[in-house]
Amino acid sequence: MRASLFAIAAVAFIALPAMLAQTAGKGTPKAPEARTAQTPRRTVIRPTIPDADRHQPDKVFIEYADRLDKESGSVEQILVGNVQFRKGDMFMYCDSARFNEETSSLNAFNNVRMEQGDTLFVYGDELFYDGATELAELRAYPGGNVRLINRDVSLTTPVFFYDLAADEAYYMTGGTLRDETNTLRSLQGYYYPATKDAFFYLNVELTGPRPNDTLRMFTDSLTYNTDTGIAQLMCKTLIVNKDGEITSTSGFYETRTGVADLYSRSLVHTRRGNTLTGDTLFYDRNRGIGEAFGNMILTDSANRSSILGDYGFYDELRDSAFVTGNALALEYSKSDTLYMHGDTITARMYSDSTRVTDVFHRVRFFRNDLQGLCDSLSLVERDSILYMYYNPIVWTGDKQIAGNVIYVHFNDSTTDWARLPEQGLMSQHIAEDCYNQLSGSDMTAWMADTTIRRLYVEGNVQVIMFPMENDSTYNKYSFTESSFLNAAFKDGQIDSILMWPQTTGKVTPLYLAKRSSYYLPKFRWYGPLRPMSPDEVFDYPAEMADLATQNVFGKMRPDATTIRGTETGRPLPPKPELPPLPSDSTGFAADSLDISADSPDIPADSIPDSGSAPVIEQIPLPSPADPADDTSPQDTPATANGDRQAVTTGKESDETGEEVEP
Repeated sequence: MRASLFAIAAVAFIALPAMLAQTAGKGTPKAPEARTAQTPRRTVIRPTIPDADRHQPDKVFIEYADRLDKESGSVEQILVGNVQFRKGDMFMYCDSARFNEETSSLNAFNNVRMEQGDTLFVYGDELFYDGATELAELRAYPGGNVRLINRDVSLTTPVFFYDLAADEAYYMTGGTLRDETNTLRSLQGYYYPATKDAFFYLNVELTGPRPNDTLRMFTDSLTYNTDTGIAQLMCKTLIVNKDGEITSTSGFYETRTGVADLYSRSLVHTRRGNTLTGDTLFYDRNRGIGEAFGNMILTDSANRSSILGDYGFYDELRDSAFVTGNALALEYSKSDTLYMHGDTITARMYSDSTRVTDVFHRVRFFRNDLQGLCDSLSLVERDSILYMYYNPIVWTGDKQIAGNVIYVHFNDSTTDWARLPEQGLMSQHIAEDCYNQLSGSDMTAWMADTTIRRLYVEGNVQVIMFPMENDSTYNKYSFTESSFLNAAFKDGQIDSILMWPQTTGKVTPLYLAKRSSYYLPKFRWYGPLRPMSPDEVFDYPAEMADLATQNVFGKMRPDATTIRGTETGRPLPPKPELPPLPSDSTGFAADSLDISADSPDIPADSIPDSGSAPVIEQIPLPSPADPADDTSPQDTPATANGDRQAVTTGKESDETGEEVEP
C-alpha cells in the first residue's frame, strides 16, 4: 500500500511540470505578488567532466558524482553519491562531499578512500582537505581507525594527516605501523611512502614477528625503513631478545638479520651473561660475534672478571675473545683486584672443553699482595693453572721468585701452589745488600694464598743465607749445596731447612767477603721492574726490554712453553705432592708451624721440626752490587758433611747434626 502511494506521488511529481505548462497556455491566472517574492528553487546540475588538464599540481577536480547541488550565492558545491575527486595522480572517493572549486578544498564523509596507483590506499570516515596547504586530514568515527596501506606496509591511527605536496603521512595521537617483519607503535609518527622511511617519537616500541623469539625495542626516537627493516637509533634505546640485550644511543640495527652497528658508547649483554662495551660496536646476533672499538670492556659477571682494551673481538658461540691495544685483564672475585696487562689478551675454548686465556708480550700484573712480569702467560681454566713463560718474575712481600717457567695453581682465586720446573731462584731481601737465596733445578712451593708455607727443591740445590745475630745484626753468610731441600715457613719467614743426601758448604764472615760473593751465580734483584700500583702495569722499563732478549737461567725444553690441556698440547702437570723423606730422617710436629695435620697438600709426616723463628728486620730495598764480577763464596770451613743436614735459621749444625749457637 505504501509502495503504491509512493508510486502515485512520483508519477504526479513527474507529470506536474507538463500540467502546469498546459494550464499556463490556456490563460491560467497569474500568481499573487507573494509567490513571486519566494526564494528561487535550487537547480539540480548533472556533473560533467571539463576539458581542463587533470594533472595541474595545485588543482582538485571533480571526476564524478551522482548529484551535484549548489546553493545560490555559495562557492561550495554539494556532491552526493559515488563522489570522486582527483588531484594529480591521487584519487579521493566518498559518499558525499562539500567542495570549494576556487580553493580546491573539500570535506568528504562516509566511506572515504584515497588511492594512488595500485600501491597506496588510505581509508577513513571523514576527510578534510585544504587546497592551500595540500594537507589532508582523515578521521575515524569513535572506536575506529584510519588505515594506510602501501604494499606490505599498513599504518593505523584514529587521526591521520597526509601532506600531498611532501608525500608525507603522519599522526600525532598514537598509531601503529606494520610491515612483513615488525610492528612499531608510538605517540607520534611520520611515514614517507616514496622512500619507505618512517620516523617515530615518544614511547616508541618495536616488536618482532616471531612469538618464541620476540625482538623488542624501546626508545623515544627511532627511524625505520620498511624496505630494509633497518632501525636507526636516535636516543637511548633498549633492544631485547632471547639472546640478550643491547643498550645504545646511536647506531643502526638490522631487525631481519640481527646485525647492529652502534656508536656513542654502547653495550651488548649476551646470553651467557657477559657484557661487551665500546665507543663503537659491531654485533651480529645470529653469529654471536661482537667487535668493539675504543675503550672496549668485556665483562664476565659469573667469574667476576673483565678484559679492557682499545679493540676487542668476542665470539659468543665459541666462547672466545681477542683484545689488544692497552689490553688489561681484571679479576675481582676477591676483595682485592688483580690487574694484568699485555700487548694482546686472548681467551678461547678448545675442543676438549679446556678454556685457555693467553696474554702475550710485555706481561705485567699487580695485586696488593702479589706482583709479577713475564713475556707471555697462559691460564688453563679447567685445572686453574697459570703458566708464565720466558724469564717470569713474581714478587710477594720481600720475596722474589724467578725462573725460566713458573706454574701457579689457584684454588677459589687464591694461590694454592707454585712450581718452577725449568730452574728457579727464590730470593728474600733482609738487610741492605743481604739477600737469602735458594736455587734449584725444580722447585715447588705450597702456599696459603700468597704466603709460602712449604718449599721442596730437587737438583743442584744452592742456598745462601744470612743468619741474624743476637743483637739483630748480620756478620756472616752461609753457602750450602745439596741435591734435595725441604723447607718450612712460619708467617712467611723461613723456619727450618732439611737438605740431603750429601751436603757441602761454608760460612764466610762478611768482613772477609767481597760484596759480589753475597750472591748465587744466577741471582739478580729486579726491584726496579716491580709494578707498585695498578697504573704501573702499563709501564715498560728499559730493563724489562733487556730481560726479554736473554735467557737468564739457561736453555729450556723445546716444549716448555706448549700450552697444556689442549688437543695439540702436553697433558696438564699433576698436582705436586711431596716425596717421602729419607728413612733415617726424624719426625716433625705439624702444630709447630700452625699447619693442619690433615692438610691434603702438605703431608703431616713430612713437615720439618721448627726451631725458634727468626725475627727479620724490614729494611728499604737497596740496589745490590752487580754479582757478575765474582760469584765464588769465600773459602771458610764447611759446617757439616754427611747424609743429611738440618739448618735452622739463626743457628748452625756441628758434625753430629746437633744445633749449636753461631
